[in-house]
Amino acid sequence: MLLEAEFWVAVAFVVFLGIVWKAGGFKAMTEALDARGRRIRAELEEAQRLREEAAQLLATYKKRRDEAEREAAEIVAAAREEAQRTAEEAHQRMADFVRRRTAAAEAKIALAEAQAMAEVRSAAADAAIRVSEIILRERMTGQAAQDLIARSLQDVRAKLNA
Repeated sequence: MLLEAEFWVAVAFVVFLGIVWKAGGFKAMTEALDARGRRIRAELEEAQRLREEAAQLLATYKKRRDEAEREAAEIVAAAREEAQRTAEEAHQRMADFVRRRTAAAEAKIALAEAQAMAEVRSAAADAAIRVSEIILRERMTGQAAQDLIARSLQDVRAKLNA
């Protein structure tokens, strides 16, 4: 057993552990492990704090995004309403314009009809007077006939032009 290598490795290991214990190596290792544990714990706490802060920021940004989307929807709705109102106003103005133009055209047509009727009446009256004058001159003779024709023609002209 004293000649086997494993025995001497075990003895060297026990001697090494004794030297480390006497030199305070175990205490230093435990303190180093404790310090590392504290550092890891602090990092975990910092990570947790950062995670909570990130969650708050995410909630804030989601809320802002929702508000922005709502505002955008309101703006789009307002723009649609304004466009609809503007289109209706334009349609109304166009309809009013067409009505005014139609009324003006109808008034011009009525005036033209009235003028045409007056001209036709005047032409008819002139023709009737001439025909009457011709007929009366052929059938009536003398000064009394001439006076009667002149008076009758004046009466006919006055009645037809009135």
